[in-house]
Amino acid sequence: MTKQNEALEKISEKQQEIASDWFQYWEDFSSFSTWPFWFHVVMFVVPLIVLYFKLDRKKALELGFFGLNIHVWFAYFDTLGTRQGFWTYPFQMLPFLPNSVGLDASLVPVLFILLYQWVKNHNKNYYFYAFLLSLILSFGLKWFFVSMNLFKFHMGANYFHLLLTYLVILGLSKWIVDLFLHFQKEAQ
Repeated sequence: MTKQNEALEKISEKQQEIASDWFQYWEDFSSFSTWPFWFHVVMFVVPLIVLYFKLDRKKALELGFFGLNIHVWFAYFDTLGTRQGFWTYPFQMLPFLPNSVGLDASLVPVLFILLYQWVKNHNKNYYFYAFLLSLILSFGLKWFFVSMNLFKFHMGANYFHLLLTYLVILGLSKWIVDLFLHFQKEAQ
Protein backbone atom coordinates (compact mmCIF):
# COMPACT_ATOMS: atom_id res chain seq x y z
CA MET A 1 0.00 0.00 0.00
CA THR A 2 1.40 3.39 -0.94
CA LYS A 3 1.84 6.23 1.50
CA GLN A 4 -1.05 8.09 -0.17
CA ASN A 5 -3.38 5.08 0.13
CA GLU A 6 -2.44 4.63 3.78
CA ALA A 7 -3.18 8.30 4.51
CA LEU A 8 -6.47 8.10 2.62
CA GLU A 9 -7.46 4.90 4.45
CA LYS A 10 -6.69 6.55 7.81
CA ILE A 11 -8.84 9.59 6.93
CA SER A 12 -11.65 7.33 5.71
CA GLU A 13 -11.59 5.37 8.98
CA LYS A 14 -11.71 8.62 10.97
CA GLN A 15 -14.66 9.83 8.86
CA GLN A 16 -16.52 6.59 9.49
CA GLU A 17 -15.85 6.90 13.21
CA ILE A 18 -17.01 10.53 13.25
CA ALA A 19 -20.15 9.62 11.27
CA SER A 20 -20.89 6.90 13.81
CA ASP A 21 -20.30 9.35 16.68
CA TRP A 22 -22.66 11.89 15.07
CA PHE A 23 -25.34 9.24 14.64
CA GLN A 24 -25.03 8.22 18.29
CA TYR A 25 -25.06 11.89 19.34
CA TRP A 26 -28.18 12.45 17.22
CA GLU A 27 -29.91 9.42 18.81
CA ASP A 28 -29.04 10.66 22.30
CA PHE A 29 -29.79 14.39 21.91
CA SER A 30 -31.56 15.23 18.66
CA SER A 31 -33.80 12.35 17.61
CA PHE A 32 -37.54 12.20 16.99
CA SER A 33 -38.40 12.57 20.68
CA THR A 34 -36.69 15.96 21.12
CA TRP A 35 -38.01 19.47 20.50
CA PRO A 36 -34.93 20.45 18.38
CA PHE A 37 -35.75 17.68 15.91
CA TRP A 38 -39.27 19.02 15.46
CA PHE A 39 -38.01 22.59 15.33
CA HIS A 40 -35.77 21.61 12.40
CA VAL A 41 -38.64 19.79 10.68
CA VAL A 42 -40.87 22.86 10.99
CA MET A 43 -38.02 25.12 9.78
CA PHE A 44 -37.71 22.87 6.73
CA VAL A 45 -41.39 22.28 5.88
CA VAL A 46 -43.19 25.56 6.71
CA PRO A 47 -41.13 27.84 4.41
CA LEU A 48 -41.69 25.45 1.50
CA ILE A 49 -45.44 25.55 2.10
CA VAL A 50 -45.35 29.36 2.25
CA LEU A 51 -43.34 29.44 -0.99
CA TYR A 52 -45.85 27.17 -2.70
CA PHE A 53 -48.61 29.71 -2.03
CA LYS A 54 -46.61 32.93 -2.48
CA LEU A 55 -44.45 32.13 -5.51
CA ASP A 56 -45.07 34.25 -8.59
CA ARG A 57 -45.46 31.37 -11.02
CA LYS A 58 -44.85 33.60 -14.04
CA LYS A 59 -41.28 34.01 -12.78
CA ALA A 60 -40.94 30.55 -11.25
CA LEU A 61 -37.88 29.50 -13.26
CA GLU A 62 -35.92 32.68 -12.48
CA LEU A 63 -36.96 32.60 -8.81
CA GLY A 64 -36.18 28.91 -8.53
CA PHE A 65 -32.76 29.37 -10.13
CA PHE A 66 -32.05 32.23 -7.73
CA GLY A 67 -33.16 30.10 -4.76
CA LEU A 68 -31.08 27.17 -5.92
CA ASN A 69 -28.04 29.45 -6.06
CA ILE A 70 -28.75 30.67 -2.53
CA HIS A 71 -29.18 27.09 -1.30
CA VAL A 72 -26.01 25.76 -2.93
CA TRP A 73 -23.79 28.63 -1.79
CA PHE A 74 -25.16 28.50 1.77
CA ALA A 75 -24.61 24.75 1.88
CA TYR A 76 -20.99 25.20 0.70
CA PHE A 77 -20.22 28.01 3.14
CA ASP A 78 -21.96 26.25 6.03
CA THR A 79 -20.08 23.04 5.32
CA LEU A 80 -16.83 25.00 5.22
CA GLY A 81 -17.66 26.68 8.53
CA THR A 82 -18.57 23.45 10.28
CA ARG A 83 -15.71 21.38 8.87
CA GLN A 84 -13.16 24.02 9.78
CA GLY A 85 -14.63 24.28 13.27
CA PHE A 86 -15.86 27.89 13.11
CA TRP A 87 -19.34 26.85 14.23
CA THR A 88 -21.46 23.84 15.03
CA TYR A 89 -25.12 22.95 15.08
CA PRO A 90 -25.73 20.96 18.28
CA PHE A 91 -28.93 19.49 16.83
CA GLN A 92 -29.67 18.13 13.38
CA MET A 93 -32.82 17.04 11.63
CA LEU A 94 -31.17 13.79 10.52
CA PRO A 95 -27.54 12.79 11.10
CA PHE A 96 -26.86 11.91 7.46
CA LEU A 97 -28.09 15.26 6.08
CA PRO A 98 -26.09 18.48 6.13
CA ASN A 99 -25.96 20.10 9.56
CA SER A 100 -28.45 22.86 8.87
CA VAL A 101 -30.60 21.49 6.07
CA GLY A 102 -33.65 23.38 7.34
CA LEU A 103 -31.79 26.67 7.11
CA ASP A 104 -29.74 26.07 3.96
CA ALA A 105 -32.33 24.22 1.89
CA SER A 106 -35.54 25.89 3.00
CA LEU A 107 -35.79 28.84 5.39
CA VAL A 108 -33.00 31.06 4.06
CA PRO A 109 -33.53 30.34 0.34
CA VAL A 110 -37.29 30.86 0.67
CA LEU A 111 -36.82 34.16 2.51
CA PHE A 112 -34.46 35.40 -0.18
CA ILE A 113 -36.64 34.10 -3.02
CA LEU A 114 -39.59 36.04 -1.60
CA LEU A 115 -37.38 39.11 -1.14
CA TYR A 116 -36.06 38.80 -4.70
CA GLN A 117 -39.60 38.40 -6.01
CA TRP A 118 -40.75 41.47 -4.04
CA VAL A 119 -37.90 43.72 -5.21
CA LYS A 120 -38.44 42.63 -8.83
CA ASN A 121 -42.20 43.24 -8.65
CA HIS A 122 -41.84 46.62 -6.92
CA ASN A 123 -38.70 47.84 -8.72
CA LYS A 124 -36.75 48.15 -5.46
CA ASN A 125 -33.00 47.97 -4.85
CA TYR A 126 -32.10 44.32 -4.36
CA TYR A 127 -28.78 45.02 -2.64
CA PHE A 128 -30.28 47.35 -0.04
CA TYR A 129 -33.08 44.99 0.96
CA ALA A 130 -30.84 41.92 0.78
CA PHE A 131 -28.45 43.71 3.14
CA LEU A 132 -31.31 44.43 5.57
CA LEU A 133 -32.51 40.83 5.53
CA SER A 134 -28.92 39.65 5.98
CA LEU A 135 -28.57 41.85 9.05
CA ILE A 136 -31.77 40.40 10.49
CA LEU A 137 -30.73 36.82 9.79
CA SER A 138 -27.10 37.05 10.88
CA PHE A 139 -27.61 39.20 13.99
CA GLY A 140 -31.23 38.30 14.83
CA LEU A 141 -31.99 34.75 13.76
CA LYS A 142 -28.53 33.41 14.54
CA TRP A 143 -28.58 35.23 17.89
CA PHE A 144 -31.86 33.43 18.63
CA PHE A 145 -30.29 30.13 17.59
CA VAL A 146 -27.30 30.77 19.87
CA SER A 147 -29.60 31.67 22.77
CA MET A 148 -31.57 28.42 22.22
CA ASN A 149 -28.37 26.34 21.90
CA LEU A 150 -29.15 25.56 18.25
CA PHE A 151 -25.92 27.16 16.98
CA LYS A 152 -22.47 27.66 18.53
CA PHE A 153 -19.54 29.80 17.47
CA HIS A 154 -15.92 28.62 17.83
CA MET A 155 -12.42 29.90 17.06
CA GLY A 156 -13.36 33.59 17.16
CA ALA A 157 -16.13 33.39 14.56
CA ASN A 158 -18.97 35.83 15.22
CA TYR A 159 -22.14 37.41 13.84
CA PHE A 160 -20.19 39.86 11.69
CA HIS A 161 -18.48 36.95 9.93
CA LEU A 162 -21.91 35.48 9.23
CA LEU A 163 -23.05 38.82 7.80
CA LEU A 164 -20.06 38.90 5.46
CA THR A 165 -20.85 35.35 4.37
CA TYR A 166 -24.47 36.29 3.67
CA LEU A 167 -23.39 39.31 1.62
CA VAL A 168 -20.92 37.31 -0.48
CA ILE A 169 -23.54 34.63 -1.15
CA LEU A 170 -26.24 37.16 -2.03
CA GLY A 171 -23.92 39.01 -4.39
CA LEU A 172 -22.77 35.80 -6.10
CA SER A 173 -26.31 34.48 -6.46
CA LYS A 174 -27.64 37.71 -7.94
CA TRP A 175 -24.73 38.07 -10.35
CA ILE A 176 -25.09 34.47 -11.56
CA VAL A 177 -28.82 34.93 -12.17
CA ASP A 178 -28.21 38.27 -13.91
CA LEU A 179 -25.57 36.64 -16.12
CA PHE A 180 -27.96 33.88 -17.20
CA LEU A 181 -30.76 36.40 -17.77
CA HIS A 182 -28.34 38.36 -19.94
CA PHE A 183 -27.55 35.21 -21.95
CA GLN A 184 -31.25 34.55 -22.37
CA LYS A 185 -31.98 38.11 -23.50
CA GLU A 186 -29.06 38.02 -25.95
CA ALA A 187 -30.38 34.82 -27.51
CA GLN A 188 -33.86 36.25 -28.12
